[in-house]
Amino acid sequence: MSVDILKLAELLRETAHAEILPRFRRLDASMVHEKTEAIDLVTEADTEAERVITAAINKLWPEAMVVGEEAVSADASVLDRSVGADLAIFVDPVDGTANFAAGVPLFAVMAGVVVKGETVAGIIYDPMGDDWVLAEKGSGAWLRRPDGSTVRQQFAAGLPLEQMTGMASPFYLPLEQRAGVLTNLAKVRVSSSFRCAGQEYRMAAGGHLNYLFYNKLMPWDHVAGTLISVEAGGHVARLDGQPYLAEHRGGGLLVASDRESWETLRREVFTV
Repeated sequence: MSVDILKLAELLRETAHAEILPRFRRLDASMVHEKTEAIDLVTEADTEAERVITAAINKLWPEAMVVGEEAVSADASVLDRSVGADLAIFVDPVDGTANFAAGVPLFAVMAGVVVKGETVAGIIYDPMGDDWVLAEKGSGAWLRRPDGSTVRQQFAAGLPLEQMTGMASPFYLPLEQRAGVLTNLAKVRVSSSFRCAGQEYRMAAGGHLNYLFYNKLMPWDHVAGTLISVEAGGHVARLDGQPYLAEHRGGGLLVASDRESWETLRREVFTV
C-alpha cells in the first residue's frame, strides 16, 4: 500500500485543529444547512475540512481517488466511480454532524483506504480527545496518541443476549421492520445510539460494547470502523452473512464479539 497510514492520520488531526475545532460551538445559522431532511445536516466545518483533506491527499498520493461525503452529496456519480478503483480513500470530514451542529462533543473524523475493493486501512480521529483508533489489515487495531504511545484494542468477550450492551441504528429500516427490531431490542441489556458511527466503532473496539448494528451503509461511515472491528477481534458481516465491502449500500451490517454472538443477535433481534 502506497498510503502512509500515520501521515494520513496526522493530516486528519491537522485539519480538525484548523477547520473543525475553531468552528465548534461557534456556528451561526448561515453555516448549517439541511441536505435531505432535518436530521441530515452539513456545516461549514464539513465542507472546509473535506476540501483541505482532499487537496492534501491529492498532493501526497495523486494516484488515489478521494471519495468524500460532501463531494458525493454534490455529485452521486463520484461514489459509483469509486467501485473497483485501484486505490480509493473514503473521507468523512465530520462524522456526527448533527451532534457537532448542536454543540455536543461527540463527533469524529474518519478515513478508510480501499485497494481494488478491499479495505486495507482505517482511521477514526477524535478531535476532542486528540487521539486516533486505527488499523491496517493484519496488524491489529490500536489507540494511538500524538506522543506516539499506543494501546492495542480488543473487542469485548461474548455474553448471553440478555446481558449484551451495544449501539443500534435501525432508523433507516422500513417502518414495519424498524418497529420489529425496536421491539426485539428489549431482549438485550442496553441499546443506544450516539448518532456518530465513528465514536461507536471506537467504543466497541475498545472493549466497551458487545454489538453494533447499521442499515444505511455509506462507505465513509463504515470502511474504517469495520476493519478496526475485525482487527480488534470482532465478527463483522451483513445480515445475509456475507462480508461487508465498500461497494455495499444496504443489506444491514452487524458487528459482534464473535460469530456465536453475531448469530444470536441476527436471529433474536435483527431478523423480523
